[in-house]
Amino acid sequence: MTNSATSNISTDRILTGVALMLGFCLTAPLLDVAAKLASDSIPVGQITTARFTVQCALMAPFIWILGLSLRVAQELWIALLCRSVFLLVATYCFIAAISVMPLADALAIVFVAPFIVLLVGKFYLGEDVGPHRVGAAIIGFVGVLFVIQPSFAAFGAVALYPLGTAVAFAFYILVTRGLSRKVHPVTLQFYTGVIASLICIPLMILAQGSGSELLDPVWPTGITWLWLLGVGFFATLSHMMMTYALSMAPSATLAPLQYLELPVATLFGYLVFHDFPNSLSLIGIIIIIGAGLYMIHRERVTARTLITERAAPPI
Repeated sequence: MTNSATSNISTDRILTGVALMLGFCLTAPLLDVAAKLASDSIPVGQITTARFTVQCALMAPFIWILGLSLRVAQELWIALLCRSVFLLVATYCFIAAISVMPLADALAIVFVAPFIVLLVGKFYLGEDVGPHRVGAAIIGFVGVLFVIQPSFAAFGAVALYPLGTAVAFAFYILVTRGLSRKVHPVTLQFYTGVIASLICIPLMILAQGSGSELLDPVWPTGITWLWLLGVGFFATLSHMMMTYALSMAPSATLAPLQYLELPVATLFGYLVFHDFPNSLSLIGIIIIIGAGLYMIHRERVTARTLITERAAPPI
C-alpha cells in the first residue's frame, strides 16, 4: 500500500512538472510578443530594464511569503553577478533582434545554446561527451546557418544578435548549474533581477537625452505600459514555471518539450505580426529541432548505459 502511494505521488509530481514545462512553452513566447510590440516606440535598453525591474517587484513578495533568507555565501556573489550579466546580455540581444526579425527566426537561432553548452562542457570543462552528441551539435550549427542566411540578407548584422543571445545564455546555463544547488530558485531569480536592474538603471540615466535609438529612454504612453509590464511578468512567470518543472520531473523528460516553444512562437508571430519563416529558415528550424532531439536521445542512452554499468556486479 505504501509503495503504491509513493508511486502515485512520484507520478503526480512528474505530470505536474510536464504541465509546468508546457506552461513555460506557452508563456515564454508571450514575453517575446510583448517585447516586440513595445519596441515600436520604446528603446531596446529600456525594455530590457523593464524586464528585470518588474521581475524584482514580482519576486520580492515571494521572498517574504516563503520566509526565505536573503543571505548568500560570500564566495557565490561573483557567480551571481556573472549569471545576471549573462542573462542581461542575452535579453538585450534577443529584444534587439526581434524588434526587426520574425520571432521564430530569432528563437530558432537561440536554440543553438544547448549545443554551445555541450561543446564548452567537452572542450573546456572536460566533460565526457561522445561523438554522436558532438555530431548533433555540429548539425545544429548548420541549421542555424540556414536560418541566419536569409535573415542576414533581409535585416543585416542584426540577424547575428540571436547568436549573441545563444552564447550568453549558454554561459548563463553553465553558471546556473552550480548556483541552483546552493541558492533557492526564488532567491536566485530575485537577486538576478536586482543585480541586472542595478546595471541597467544607471545606464538608462546616463543615456537620457543622448539620442541613442537603443538606449535613450522615453516616457511610455497608453498601452505601451501594458507591453512593458508584460515583458517582466511573462519573463518571471515562464522562468519560474521552468525552474519548478525541473524540480519535479527529470530533465531528460522535460528537455524535448522545450522545443514546443518554437511552433508556439511561430504561431504567435503569424497571428500578431503576420510573420512566417521562409522556406530556407523553415529547413533550418527543422534541422535544429531534429539535432536537438537527437542529442537529448543520445544523452538518455548514455545515462542508461552508465546506470547499467554501475548496477552490474563486479566480475
